Amino acid sequence: MDTICVQQCTAKFNADFVLDAINWSIEPGQCWAILGPNGAGKSALGALLAGEGEIQSGTLTGVPGRVSLVSLEAQARLIQAERDKDDSDITDVVFAGTPLQEMLDESCVDPVLQAKLVRRFDLTHLLARSFRQLSTGETRKFMLVQALASHPELLILDEPFDGLDVKAVEILRECLAEQMTSTSLLFILNRFDEIPDFVTDMALLQQGALVQQIAADDLPAVAQLAQLLHLQASELQLPERETAVEEVALNPDQPLVEIRDARIAYGDHLVFEHLDWRIEPGQHWQLSGPNGSGKTCLLNLITGDNPQCYNNDIFVFGYQRGQGESIWDIKQHIGYVSSGLQWDYRVSVSVQNVVLSGFYDSIGLYQTASDRQLEIARQWLALLGMTQRASASFQQLSFGDQRLLLIARAMVKHPPLLILDEPCLGLDDMNRQLVLALIEKICAESETAVVYVNHHASDRIKGINHYLALDHRG
Repeated sequence: MDTICVQQCTAKFNADFVLDAINWSIEPGQCWAILGPNGAGKSALGALLAGEGEIQSGTLTGVPGRVSLVSLEAQARLIQAERDKDDSDITDVVFAGTPLQEMLDESCVDPVLQAKLVRRFDLTHLLARSFRQLSTGETRKFMLVQALASHPELLILDEPFDGLDVKAVEILRECLAEQMTSTSLLFILNRFDEIPDFVTDMALLQQGALVQQIAADDLPAVAQLAQLLHLQASELQLPERETAVEEVALNPDQPLVEIRDARIAYGDHLVFEHLDWRIEPGQHWQLSGPNGSGKTCLLNLITGDNPQCYNNDIFVFGYQRGQGESIWDIKQHIGYVSSGLQWDYRVSVSVQNVVLSGFYDSIGLYQTASDRQLEIARQWLALLGMTQRASASFQQLSFGDQRLLLIARAMVKHPPLLILDEPCLGLDDMNRQLVLALIEKICAESETAVVYVNHHASDRIKGINHYLALDHRG
């Protein structure tokens, strides 16, 4: 097989989904696993190689003449084809369905291999039965035998292990390993633990874009990818709050933050003026703007870390700035993460204790945590895929994992307001995806209002629907 090249390829599959500017190649001898959350476009990418979709720009070259696709969509087409043959309403002749043997023979190029596969998958007693009479697992076995016996040059397997029992899964893995010498294999999978040992390369799809490609023998990159997919899994829930702690109730009818006609200037240098901003409970905001536009100044008006907060008309959690409130009155309701905090967090402390320190707003842990706090910290580590590293040193973690932990530390008390000041600064693509996945989960599953600060208004996060963009004059 020649190299398959996908260059800047944008393909439309329906009114709602587009694969966007895909750059990718499949070299002879490679075996790929395509991964990503539901709705990312994995099945669409497989279908593109099988000749489906409408290419709107870019090129797709090198696709061989014999391509087989095993998927739920292909199964649905087989069922519909059988239904289309049924004209009993017109002729009054009952259509029993096409026998499996006949369907297999239509595409078989290797009868010996086909007979061997039929025996291995225990389908011999079903050959006289029609396709529509099969169970889910029997249907999947039939499609796999049909695909393998057609000797495809490229075999695309979309969730091939779904519906198979343990024995059939093992048989399929053995058959595919044997097939690799003559066929290029492409797996489309939701579960990371289903990736066969003989896969050579992996790719990650997010919202129709191919965002990561790694070699299977790059173990640190594979570990990061597994962590990201774990974090994105829909069944993972955010840990609950510590209900034993008495909390100061906020008025749900008041905004968390209200800033009226704010102005920040240093001598002759005006940062911004006439700025109004209102953050309601549970609202998620993206704050963006170039360097020098005043993003951090604006945040410091909220936290009280800018002395000019007392010269402006600002209400935070029901307190008017400058009316006798304490720093604790404000900061107890705020979770804050920034690159500066990460650089300051230089004490020798374990991964678990970093999360626990969020209960006390401290850098390091200097109190004995309660059993409930320990339970919550462990739940956060499980969410992040870091359970096995609970006792490891924070300083030994990658820059991206440190950032994830600091977000968990900020969220451990479920504050009404979480401020994330440039949380992706200094992160590579994979670590950035990890951080953004955690932010999306917080937006979707908590009552915490999120303020996400970045440079680019276009770099949006699912779940954030409010935007404030600053320029050099506010």
